[in-house]
Amino acid sequence: MNIPSRTECFKLIKKIEMMDHIIDHSIMVSNIALFICLKLKKHSPDLDIRLTTSAALLHDITKTRSFDTKESHPETGGLMLTRLGYPEVGNIIRQHVILDSYENDSPVSEQEIVNYSDKRVLHDKVVPLKKRLEYIKLRYGTRKEFKDRIQMMWANTLDLENKIFCRLDITPGQLSECMTQEIKMGDYNGNGPENI
Repeated sequence: MNIPSRTECFKLIKKIEMMDHIIDHSIMVSNIALFICLKLKKHSPDLDIRLTTSAALLHDITKTRSFDTKESHPETGGLMLTRLGYPEVGNIIRQHVILDSYENDSPVSEQEIVNYSDKRVLHDKVVPLKKRLEYIKLRYGTRKEFKDRIQMMWANTLDLENKIFCRLDITPGQLSECMTQEIKMGDYNGNGPENI
């Protein structure tokens, strides 16, 4: 499996000219994904931390240009990474908004962690799931078909949150506090999973 290093991810981010606020958002999503992976590792030893954090860092890779092109950034971002030789990363990016399937009885997967981590970051801050989903509703729920899709996504994400946190020693409400403590301790300042 071919996975871009953290350095390669940032080179790609620079090349594609992602907006700074989207970069900040992506870094925080990657930090949460790393935190969740490390917490889940004893329950899911097969989790690929490098794959998860690289996909999280690149999940919005085509979002900046999508403001002009109106493209589906999960689709085009996934396709871009697949064409660059990172099909597993591309597959996760493609699913960062809506997962292909939601299965409560399977181990937590890399794509589920990236999908959930993205739902917990509003701009560059870790927020409760409800706050992030309310923002999504307000920002994107302008047409009926989007409202229906958002409602379905909301229910699925709540189930996903339960699936992840039933395996952890913290609650969803403690994630923000835990992340703040980890960042203050320096554990997430550029230390990518290749250092683990």
